[in-house]
Amino acid sequence: MSYTLKMKLWRGDRSGGELQDYDVEVENGEVVLDAIHRVQATQAGDLAVRWNCKAGKCGSCSAEVNGRPRLMCMTRLSDFDPAETITVTPMRTFPVIRDLVTDVSYNYEKARELPSVELPPRDADGKRRMMQEDVERGQEFRKCIECFLCQNTCHVVRDHEDNKPAFAGPRFFLRYAELDMHPLDTVDRRKVTREQAGLGYCNITKCCTEVCPEGIHITDNAIIPMKERVVDRTYDPLVWLGNKIGIRDKDRDSRSEI
Repeated sequence: MSYTLKMKLWRGDRSGGELQDYDVEVENGEVVLDAIHRVQATQAGDLAVRWNCKAGKCGSCSAEVNGRPRLMCMTRLSDFDPAETITVTPMRTFPVIRDLVTDVSYNYEKARELPSVELPPRDADGKRRMMQEDVERGQEFRKCIECFLCQNTCHVVRDHEDNKPAFAGPRFFLRYAELDMHPLDTVDRRKVTREQAGLGYCNITKCCTEVCPEGIHITDNAIIPMKERVVDRTYDPLVWLGNKIGIRDKDRDSRSEI
């Protein structure tokens, strides 16, 4: 069964823009992206929207639907009252390129700052071995589709543009955690996570976790454990003493040689 959906879509570019009204015919079972495509096909051929897979796996169609960061391809029209007006705006944290398309290059800049994985030498038989339980700990983090909704909703950068140079954001704290928890990686990223990635700015409100379309427990399983590791190395008096006299550093060096 079809019905007429009322939509407000943000139209504009870097210099500014405004919401424009559209009435579009939609069908039961469709998603917001379907309605956007129909507006594009019938009323606004120049409407800019980024998308690719339409299956919730590419992370391209991120936007704000009625003020909430969501994937348009995974937001069903049936979640709204048919008489309700659906408002779609670009992600607020990133600069607008045009209409619903934003410039997310900030995220790629942060990705380049990540220290890469460094593995120890292979075993005598040429293999590397890990315990399955160690592998499973970081498995959840690899589900990230880089939609950057967590970055968009994080108030540290959403409300404070000047924090961006010193703050990596939840997507990359997830990556720092994934690498730091890798059972074979030999790099200690705790100092970099605190001083360069700005982990201390995060006050674990869990807004990033709430909008993750993959259901990753970003705060509980990645950010909080990383905070605990940073605090342990920086403020624990016994660890501080061990670092001061070189015990911890020697121990880490010996492990990396194994």
